[in-house]
Amino acid sequence: MINSYLSPMKPTLFAALFLLASTTVLSQEGNPSMKTLIGENFALALSQYKLLEKNTPDTLMPRFFDPATGKAGTSDTKWWCSGFFPGSLLYIYEYTNNEEIRQIAEKRLRILEKEKYFTGNHDLGFMINCSFGNAYRLLGKPDYKDAVMTAAASLATRYRPSIQSIQSWNSSERLKCPVIIDNMMNLELLYWVSNNGGDARYREIALAHANTTLRHHFRRDNSSYHVLDWDLDKKEISKKLTWQGAADESAWARGQSWGLYGFTTMYAYSQNKVYLGQARKIAHFLLDHPNLPADKIPFWDYNAPGIPGTFRDASAGAIMASALLELGQYVNKKEKKKFVAAAVQIIRSLSAEAYLTRPGENGGFLIKQNVGSLPHKSEVNVSLTYADYYFLEAMLRYQKWHLKN
Repeated sequence: MINSYLSPMKPTLFAALFLLASTTVLSQEGNPSMKTLIGENFALALSQYKLLEKNTPDTLMPRFFDPATGKAGTSDTKWWCSGFFPGSLLYIYEYTNNEEIRQIAEKRLRILEKEKYFTGNHDLGFMINCSFGNAYRLLGKPDYKDAVMTAAASLATRYRPSIQSIQSWNSSERLKCPVIIDNMMNLELLYWVSNNGGDARYREIALAHANTTLRHHFRRDNSSYHVLDWDLDKKEISKKLTWQGAADESAWARGQSWGLYGFTTMYAYSQNKVYLGQARKIAHFLLDHPNLPADKIPFWDYNAPGIPGTFRDASAGAIMASALLELGQYVNKKEKKKFVAAAVQIIRSLSAEAYLTRPGENGGFLIKQNVGSLPHKSEVNVSLTYADYYFLEAMLRYQKWHLKN
């Protein structure tokens, strides 16, 4: 998220991409080259996100769009996805250097900034790191760094020393102290702040949480439970279950991608080879799974009933692609080839008509066929902000680390 991917492209180079798109360079397989494909996708993103901005009230953030019904959903800034819209705008700016997109991103940051004090759940990484973290990386404004620093302090209030974990959601009638696999995605915020002048305790919290997750969240096959419910008094897990997956013992697709991404990021920061080993194990579990479709876009749960006649979750694929490209930097040549090839296939699949919108359609979103929570009948087979965010991030990562000039 905060790591540098590439320098912004100059306007003249971006304009050249449109010319390049009209004289499409083909790979040996007859498909557009990755350079061309990425250029075309960012050109689409530039126009689509101007439309999405137009369609979203200034006080709210876009949340979803249902292509089947034409219904659009928005959220307030406390919704866990509130950072993805400005984050995606910043990724588009990073590639295109388009000033209008930068201005829109900074306008959206202004309504989000107050959430740096939010302590209602664990999602500060998604909300602030993906938005203000990228803004500080690209624009360097001290206020943006301050937002990230403050958010780390807010997130740290949810750390529970007795179980060495960050509590994800507040207690309820059903759950006492839930910790979810998604929480791995918020540790970068803590680690980065400690590495950049903040309290060293935040780094220790990130490490403790990752270690606890490693010990308790994974099954023998390296799939992950979604939710662990802890008893704080007894310092033990009372139950392991799912919230958004098909069953307590199933492999909810987006959760598996969160785990892959989270442990890859923790290795990148800590250089702890145990984290690298776990990321590699998760990657092989996913890529070798018999229920992973040929186009590498997962079903919403790897053990979902009705496969293959059930919903895909393109967001799980986009997150996985971005994580695999990062992971490919740290493994041997054989694994790197496998991981990068899978990521490329995911990017190409998401660039096809089945998943990628046409210009001017889909309310301004990019990626179709995502599932928020099928058990709750919420955001099923729709476009979602985080699918777009990680799709854009994956393409930027490919361009920096794997595109041969």
